[in-house]
Amino acid sequence: MIRRLLPTTLAGLFAAAALAPGALSGGGPSPGVSAGWDGIAAPGGELRYVTLPAGGSTVVAAVRLDGGRVVRFRTLGGRFGVPFVAFDRTPGGLSLDGRTLVLGQRQHNGLAAATRFAVLSTATLRMRQAFTLRGDFAFDALSPDGRVLYLIEHVSAQDFSRYRVRAYDLAAGRLLARVIADRREGTQVMSGSPVTRVASSDGAWVYTLYGSGSGSPFVHALDARKGEAVCIDLPWQGSQDGLSHMRLALSPDGRRLVLRSRDGKKAAVVDTTTFRVRAAA
Repeated sequence: MIRRLLPTTLAGLFAAAALAPGALSGGGPSPGVSAGWDGIAAPGGELRYVTLPAGGSTVVAAVRLDGGRVVRFRTLGGRFGVPFVAFDRTPGGLSLDGRTLVLGQRQHNGLAAATRFAVLSTATLRMRQAFTLRGDFAFDALSPDGRVLYLIEHVSAQDFSRYRVRAYDLAAGRLLARVIADRREGTQVMSGSPVTRVASSDGAWVYTLYGSGSGSPFVHALDARKGEAVCIDLPWQGSQDGLSHMRLALSPDGRRLVLRSRDGKKAAVVDTTTFRVRAAA
């Protein structure tokens, strides 16, 4: 269901959202979704897309970064938000060309029995498609051409950190059976919580830092073009409490992935061609 709201109503919702928390989350396994606040910026830096709760519906709006003018908006039936892809509130859901926006469903306590997604055209904010998957899923990434949606499937109600990566063919409208996993690991189920993320400029590679309570932290490197993945174990000693302050950055040529602390010190450097790790002094 899509309908229009009066501008005065929209203005009121923006005012209310400014006082509300920036994430809608119910204690489940994923970082949740954004309601209001920054949303996600479009390529070119002129617009950002935000979602606002409106009863049982959601207002999605395109807002100018310079001045905050609302360029266009629509109301969608159901509760959706711009998905976070890591617990540092890195947003996701926008395709590389900026033409497609994927919204995730508000998270519930525990594992959801079903998860709903909405796929919008950013030019009109009309819904291209909406689909529901059986199980607890969260947005992970989009392929550079915007045809494949990568998802995190949470598989354990007892251990929220257990997950596997799946792929949904947006053109065919179906969840692919194959699990995206590192072939060297010999397992399809991984364990960890996403801390922060960075992606290559062409959208081909998506690097996510994961903390792991049962092992070393690692970087999940997703080849978003081929639908393949590599897990890169990081040198780390002692408690992982400080991991939340770490950030990832790519060198200008994309050949080095650098893990830095909040004060800018290098903790590790990954060669993105060989995936070899060098611990910093």
